Amino acid sequence: MSARLQVHHVQSPLAGPYTFELAAGACITISGPSGSGKSLLLRMLCDLDPNSGEVLLDGVSRANMAAPVWRSQVVYQPAEPAWWLPAASAHFKPGQMPRVRELLPQLNLSPSLLDQEISRLSTGERQRMALIRSLACAPKVLLLDEPTAALDPESVAATETLLRKELLNGLSIILVTHSATQAQALGQRHMAMHNRVLSEAAA
Repeated sequence: MSARLQVHHVQSPLAGPYTFELAAGACITISGPSGSGKSLLLRMLCDLDPNSGEVLLDGVSRANMAAPVWRSQVVYQPAEPAWWLPAASAHFKPGQMPRVRELLPQLNLSPSLLDQEISRLSTGERQRMALIRSLACAPKVLLLDEPTAALDPESVAATETLLRKELLNGLSIILVTHSATQAQALGQRHMAMHNRVLSEAAA
């Protein structure tokens, strides 16, 4: 059985090359100092930044998929997610709402927050709402860049519990985190980024 995500010699003028595989239902964690290239890698994998090399999703090459289709299956959530409409609810398709309402209580969020102006939500509420937005796309691979950086301990615990549940349901995750505890809790494989070079890290 092939890996969920296969990365072969992916590089840009700024970083790489990177080669690794990610299995279905598995989480790779990536640690490293700020500016070392972690976010660059995630942006290349979801095809937001120009890059060469090959990436395959369930054996299908990224080159054979339209960019919007690829990005709906390999979803990138940056450390500071963008919101382009006034309320969170406007960012969801009607068919996604049952999933959204299922996820809200798991992240300790009230449904009333959906219709509040994004600018009125706390940083932590926006970060958790962004995770719901990502999961509502039903991706096969989720690329998370410090998804709990702005959260209090209770919200961190709720987020990690939800991510463990999603992994058990077959979601594959690449998680950038500065937390060694979080890496141990969620990751089956640990990697380190230093000066745009990716290597295996001690478990």
